[in-house]
Amino acid sequence: MSRGLRIWPLLTGTLRYEKTLSTRNRGHGELIDAPILAYLIETPNGRILYDVGCDYRKLADPALRASYFSPMRPQVEPPSMQEGQQIPRYLMQLGLDPSDIDVVFISHLHFDHVGGVCDLGGCEVHIQTDELAAARTGSDGSVFADELVNADRWRKKTGEYLVAPGVHAIASPGHTAGHMSLFIELQRGRPVVLCGDAADLRENLVEEIAPGCCWQDNDALALASIHKLKALAREENAQLWPNHDMDFFLSLPGFPAWRD
Repeated sequence: MSRGLRIWPLLTGTLRYEKTLSTRNRGHGELIDAPILAYLIETPNGRILYDVGCDYRKLADPALRASYFSPMRPQVEPPSMQEGQQIPRYLMQLGLDPSDIDVVFISHLHFDHVGGVCDLGGCEVHIQTDELAAARTGSDGSVFADELVNADRWRKKTGEYLVAPGVHAIASPGHTAGHMSLFIELQRGRPVVLCGDAADLRENLVEEIAPGCCWQDNDALALASIHKLKALAREENAQLWPNHDMDFFLSLPGFPAWRD
């Protein structure tokens, strides 16, 4: 284990969808290709996964693929995911396996962020109480009920907290009821804020545009979270990492390289 912190961006697939899902009332009819990202964070006190991508089985099986994803068309195409983009495959390349992960930190419960938890049995999973309660209402079409079947075993959290030394959970609701971002101090570089889907694109941050999909249509709450993350970045001289911006992802180190 290294001294200090470092981050591996993990490309767990790609998603094509109408841009208005990322930028509220902007981008109707415009399709964008977005990365589906997870992040492996190594600290002196353990390893953390921020999000885990999709459930590969739902994409590899044609019947499951049609059942889960065809209803989302035409706004959202079924995700594209290769077998080698499963989280355990990335860990294997680093000489690790799921037992080496200390915390799986789920930003929110949409399928492209939590589906892969099925490949990480035995890991401690952190989720916000408000997020889980909202997801269980069944009113969010991006939440798959079967991906919550083991949620009673997860560690429920309320509000902001220290995940590990140098890694802080930041409340950023709006896109979903209990969405969380992550503030990470690095040994060498500037701190990083993993925005999650509080900010899909650079555009959300630069132009302060709410995500297209907001819990209970509360775009004011989503904008307040964008303002909060930007203020945190100014105070801490931190970088803001949007979550579904392909150009931004391509500017990050390619696996197995890391950022420290």
